[in-house]
Amino acid sequence: MKFSKALPKSNICGASVSAPGAVVVRVIHPEDAKDLNLPGRKSLEIVSAKTGSDAMTLRLVEIPVVKPGESPRPLHRHSGFEECMYVLSGQGNSQSESGDCPVVAGDTILVPPGELHVTRNTGDTPLVLLCFFPTADCSEQK
Repeated sequence: MKFSKALPKSNICGASVSAPGAVVVRVIHPEDAKDLNLPGRKSLEIVSAKTGSDAMTLRLVEIPVVKPGESPRPLHRHSGFEECMYVLSGQGNSQSESGDCPVVAGDTILVPPGELHVTRNTGDTPLVLLCFFPTADCSEQK
C-alpha cells in the first residue's frame, strides 16, 4: 500500500520512513474512523481510500434495536463488488433477493455484487457487524 499524503507519526509502525510513497504499516485509531451518518445504523468507516487504502474498505456497523412503529431500512446494492459481513454480536436477519437467513454472532454473510440486500436487527441488543468490501471506494452504492 502506498500513501500519497503524509501520515501522522503516531499512525506509522516501526522506523521512520522518509521516502515519499513508501510502503508502511499504518494503525488507524478508533477516533480516526469516519462516522458515515447512514440512516438506521451507526457506520464507522475505518479503512478506505480516505485512510490510504487502495484496495479495500472496512466498516464497523451497529444496527440498533428496532423501536415500535419505526420504518425498516430499504434494501440496497453495491454495484461491481461483493460485501462480506462478520457478525460480532447480536442477532438479526439477512434479507436479499436470494432469500432471508437468520444470523447470530460468529456468522459471516457474503453478498454477491449487485444483489439487493439489508441486514436487520431482530434481537433486544444492538447487532454489530464488521463489513468488508474489496474496493477502497464504496461511493457507487445504489
